[in-house]
Amino acid sequence: MGAGGRFSLQTALAATLADNRTMTHPLTILTGATRGMGRAMASQLLRAGGVLLCISRGTDATLAEEAQRAGAVLHQWPHDLSQPQALTPRLRQWLAAQPAGSFSHATLINNAALLPPIAPLRDAEDDALVPALRVGLEAPMLLTAAFLAATRGWAAQRRVLNISSGLGRRAMASQSGYCAVKAGMDHFTRCLSLEEAALPNGARVCSLAPGVIDTAMQVQLRGTDAARFPDVGNFIGLKDKGLLASPEAAARQVLAWLERPDFGANPVADVRD
Repeated sequence: MGAGGRFSLQTALAATLADNRTMTHPLTILTGATRGMGRAMASQLLRAGGVLLCISRGTDATLAEEAQRAGAVLHQWPHDLSQPQALTPRLRQWLAAQPAGSFSHATLINNAALLPPIAPLRDAEDDALVPALRVGLEAPMLLTAAFLAATRGWAAQRRVLNISSGLGRRAMASQSGYCAVKAGMDHFTRCLSLEEAALPNGARVCSLAPGVIDTAMQVQLRGTDAARFPDVGNFIGLKDKGLLASPEAAARQVLAWLERPDFGANPVADVRD
């Protein structure tokens, strides 16, 4: 379903506006919504109702079906997040066009990530490293800036949830690109928290590590030659010992954290805390 896709809830929203009644529907913007934990979060958010804007490389027809069954509004924007500067003007315009007072709260979840080839930095190739840096750090920063600027005057509670990783807080050989991206995400969230705390109705922000999840990224880590990735055995052990959470379980934990009354009190957190 494209950006203009509409289901029954959107008609209901328009009718509510016409009747001048207070609206209580949430708005969520989610990146990386077609695979892994992002896909699971999208499904769970749709079941909760409201408006969901997904930004991913492609679209997912089954998400559109889920939205229709749940009576939720779904927009899907296919976009390569390694080119975020081409997206942010569209996001600003779309947010500016939303009716005033439409939402109980508005949330941006920066979930998309790209794991560069697992190798020492001396062997990294520009064509692989640059997109990973852009998707993992440049895109979240630009999307967050656009989201906060466009919603600055909204009365709704605003939240930014950045999906981080334990590797942003612990160095690992052959993972410099991914570790640097997540460390950068953590630190820009700390800065953002200070900025928003000084504003009336400032956004609540958190960079959250979701634990270890059984996704395609884990398969990539386990399948790397030990000569290039000294920690490969640790990741194989996580799988063998059944210590990986399913995407669905991880999504539930992350979304539950988002709804905590103290969300944002700690700008860098871990679901295992």
